[in-house]
Amino acid sequence: MLRRALTIVFLLASASVAQQEQQPVPPQPAPQQPDGKPQVKVNYLNVCTPGTDEQAIIKGALATVQAKHAFSADFEISRGRTSLKDAPDAKYVRLRRDFAPESPLLTAQYSMSTDSTNTIEILVLHARDPKDFLEVIMESRVSAGATAPLAMLQVDTPTSRVRVERLNKSSAVLTHCPDVDQSAYEPVFHQASEIMAQYRSALGLRTAFRSDIAWLDPSSKTGGTPKKKPATKH
Repeated sequence: MLRRALTIVFLLASASVAQQEQQPVPPQPAPQQPDGKPQVKVNYLNVCTPGTDEQAIIKGALATVQAKHAFSADFEISRGRTSLKDAPDAKYVRLRRDFAPESPLLTAQYSMSTDSTNTIEILVLHARDPKDFLEVIMESRVSAGATAPLAMLQVDTPTSRVRVERLNKSSAVLTHCPDVDQSAYEPVFHQASEIMAQYRSALGLRTAFRSDIAWLDPSSKTGGTPKKKPATKH
């Protein structure tokens, strides 16, 4: 009887331990900073003197988009005026063109805006396959009044900023910084400027869309309201 009683007690104890092991463990709260706020991680980009890895990313992306001008017949163009708080009023022209299906690029988006301070020209090239990069952004900027928008196209204003956006990775950026020795980056700026010049021509900015660019010039009469002819006396 004593052996049987001990056996029953052992089985009951084992069942109790097994039941405790099967119960879910409550989740532990995530560690927080002493002030109770979640930790925020900030990445700083060295845009004036990017490192070797960032330079390789920019050069590789520029090599991909250079001389890829096989556009389809589709395009979209718009122009307008913006008025933002704490910023001068600006006029803009935006053009979007699709590449041919066999091209490694998907779309080209070009914009030029001008206000009382600057005239800014931006070209965005989207990759069809985002495994290497999502888009390449090139920017040229001149002071307002330094040159007219159409003249800015004719003289092929150098590119002052290149940015490569990647999927789930940090961006690679190179910006012209007047107070920094950037002689080592001149080949990159030169390549980006050549690409911008090629696309100004390929997009038809100097030909098919010349009148839209001329509309940005405050002194230009293109796109203005036609004057009424005086009534003819009979």
